[in-house]
Amino acid sequence: MNTIIKETTTSILATLLFVVVVCGFYPVIIWGASELFFPYQANGSLIESSDRKIIGSELLGQNFVGAKYFHPRPSAAGANGYDAASSSGSNLGPTSQKLIDAVKQRVTDYRTENGMAADALVPGDAVTASGSGLDPHISVKNALLQASRVARERGLSDDVVKGEIDKATTSRQFGIFGEAGVNVLKLNLALDAAGPKK
Repeated sequence: MNTIIKETTTSILATLLFVVVVCGFYPVIIWGASELFFPYQANGSLIESSDRKIIGSELLGQNFVGAKYFHPRPSAAGANGYDAASSSGSNLGPTSQKLIDAVKQRVTDYRTENGMAADALVPGDAVTASGSGLDPHISVKNALLQASRVARERGLSDDVVKGEIDKATTSRQFGIFGEAGVNVLKLNLALDAAGPKK
């Protein structure tokens, strides 16, 4: 009986110790370190307007539909897409007729809105959603194909728009992982600040 009481007491004390350390000290230390060393990232990488209103996060995709804006990847997150509370993909497989039809329509729409030939290749990220539905980046190729439309709609030269694409491009992680991408929100905000047409 003494052994059972001793082992039970030891187990309870060990559990309480781990609760205090893992659910108390550790989160507070990590939170404090992140606020001290990485406050921008720790608070969501939020982008604010000049009057301090939050416009969005550079980590989450948003929908832009106007012709003067660069358009993001399609999204399956939530009923209308781009819903950060419903982050997910469509879960449609490559043989799904619904997915095939959606991609075909997106390809046609992309070619039309960007003045491309009917047989021109379209980047995959322009017509397929990411796994989260909230990818804030598009490929450099996708951005360059949209550049002429955006420049024309804003009354800017192609060179000005391409210069803003370069500024909004992030390189591969650690120089080896993934591909370069263009942050759509940052690019559109930079163009809003630069262009004669608002």
